[in-house]
Amino acid sequence: MSNDLTSSEYTPEELKNAFVKMYGGDESSLRLYSSPARINIIGEHIDYNGGKVFPASINRYLYIAIRKRNDSKILYNDIRFPGSFEFEANQTFVYDKSNDYANYLNGILQQLKERGFKFDCGFEILMASNIPAGGGISSSSALECGFAYAVIDTFGFDMDRMEIAKLGQMSEHKFMNVKCGIMDQFIIATGKKNYAELLDCNTLEYEYIPLELGDYRFVVMNTNKVRKLADSKYNERRGQCEQALKILQDNGIKINALCELSPSEWKKHSHLVSDPILNKRARHCIAENQRVIDAASTLKEGNLEKLGQLLNASHKSLKEDYEVTGIELDTLAETSQKQEGCLGARMTGAGFGGCAIALVHKDKINSFIENVQSAYEKGIGYKAGFFVCETGDGVAKII
Repeated sequence: MSNDLTSSEYTPEELKNAFVKMYGGDESSLRLYSSPARINIIGEHIDYNGGKVFPASINRYLYIAIRKRNDSKILYNDIRFPGSFEFEANQTFVYDKSNDYANYLNGILQQLKERGFKFDCGFEILMASNIPAGGGISSSSALECGFAYAVIDTFGFDMDRMEIAKLGQMSEHKFMNVKCGIMDQFIIATGKKNYAELLDCNTLEYEYIPLELGDYRFVVMNTNKVRKLADSKYNERRGQCEQALKILQDNGIKINALCELSPSEWKKHSHLVSDPILNKRARHCIAENQRVIDAASTLKEGNLEKLGQLLNASHKSLKEDYEVTGIELDTLAETSQKQEGCLGARMTGAGFGGCAIALVHKDKINSFIENVQSAYEKGIGYKAGFFVCETGDGVAKII
């Protein structure tokens, strides 16, 4: 899972050949699966606050090759990540930092076991990813959901795509100790080419919205700053939102999540949250939820200029009220916003590094990248990564 977005990409065919070379046997008995990255067009840090989000799965994939074994061994290997890991199908899986990426896989297996699923044999895995790790386009969720889908399909377990999303989230909560929302896993499990999803994270009701951008494209910009979600201030922000919610509830406001309040209702009750930090956190969540609603209707109307304005407002709120951007993301987003042909830009993902997205006219993409790269390298001291993305399908079986 390289951080370099310009590095050579692995194909399913190359993975298949590498699998046979590593494990022996022939190709006929192995299965191959794909799992996409995602961008969140708008709606950041509100999936765990009962808000609506607007993600799309994109055409950058993690590929997983899997084959059952005749014994109870489980073997993990990854073409880009070093380290081979071996476990037993009948063991109890626990988090161990030395297991590196294998923890994401073991967390899924433990969740399956806790749901009563049994493995009658072991299996071997080889993976190759074209998704930048730690880049804010959800490499870890692609790993969890792709692996879950591969194992469930290979062993014939009965579990639908929504359950796969919940499985990934519970693995993060209980195994990785990251109290993430469900957006990333949900879009990766249920995504559809040519569509974004308007997802209500409170009810899990969702609507496919055609993502018709005309002459515009989303450009993903990677800060190339390494950051790990579990090590970031993600859990701290979540705790602050929970504190703000409790203050409102203790004062008689009958809500179960911050995003149940409209901006006008928040205006009436905001004085109750007197702590300025907690007030800012809540203000972001409530305003961002409204921006998601506006973005979906704006896209249906084909008003891309308004969509761009909403992206810019989202970034400003994430910088000033939620304070999760940092100089790298601010440089990318704010430089992008000034470029000819760019309708809007914002950070995407958890922040503190990772990626930003920009909505750019297709005829201006080359000059856009050149100008933003120049400003970024001058201000930050090293280069960012860029790629133009299109929508892609959710987790799928290739062969």
